[in-house]
Amino acid sequence: MRLFLFFLAVLSTACAPRSTADLRARIRRIVERADARIGVAVILDGRDTLSVGAADDYPLLSVVKLHQAMAVTACCEERQQSLSTPIVVSAAELLPDTWSPLRDASPEGGTFTVAELLRYTLCYSDNNACDLLFDRFGGPAAVDRYVRSLRIGPCTIEATEAQMHADAAACYRNRTSPMAAARLVERLLTDDALFTPAHTELLRRMLLDCRTGADRLAAPLAGTGARLGHKTGTGDRLPNGRAIACNDVGFVLLPDGRHYTVAVLIRDSAESDARNARLMAEVSRAVWRHMTEER
Repeated sequence: MRLFLFFLAVLSTACAPRSTADLRARIRRIVERADARIGVAVILDGRDTLSVGAADDYPLLSVVKLHQAMAVTACCEERQQSLSTPIVVSAAELLPDTWSPLRDASPEGGTFTVAELLRYTLCYSDNNACDLLFDRFGGPAAVDRYVRSLRIGPCTIEATEAQMHADAAACYRNRTSPMAAARLVERLLTDDALFTPAHTELLRRMLLDCRTGADRLAAPLAGTGARLGHKTGTGDRLPNGRAIACNDVGFVLLPDGRHYTVAVLIRDSAESDARNARLMAEVSRAVWRHMTEER
């Protein structure tokens, strides 16, 4: 009987899922090799959470466009305003020295729906579209109020894209903790009470259609059957050569119906852009393996 119980205990240990402590240790080994401040937060299947390098002052950069998209959607629903509402955009509002597929496609401006502008911000990370939405929907302060109402953790939004391009210091004014970023994504993915079903599905689908950052969280998921919905953020280099930030946050839908959320935020990095992307990919691979190899 004792021998049977011994073998039963061994078998149970071998079949048990690895703990989040194992994953945390693996992620810590990845990020400790970099000359940068790196924060990682993970939410596994809506239950287990872990963080590495936790702080509340990681620059969001273009990840803020996700916060903005959710705030704009909430505002439209409060006003009983459709996302098909037209917005007239002048050529003067399409600034020339910034990333803007919208400007490139329509240099003279035009009329665009709210949903079209959201698609430009979420799928293509368009800076002009972002500031157009800031202008029409209450600015950074309105987004900040909305995000605080979600009670996801430390997050502050104070600057537009134009302000961040004009002054590198302004890039640090939109900031978050890694876990707050992961919780925001988790809320969009799992909280069906946030928005109408149609709007919820629209925002989720836009994240799944994101066209930026293929070498980051997405890289190790190719060919696995997993689906990634995410938003990236990328900053310029400071005079000292360090990158202000390089980010990717998103959710992963596994073929078996499970999901997880991951945020990787890198600030003040002396590493190359390619190296920053590889670090995010390594973290993504570690989480995917943890979720798929434990069963």
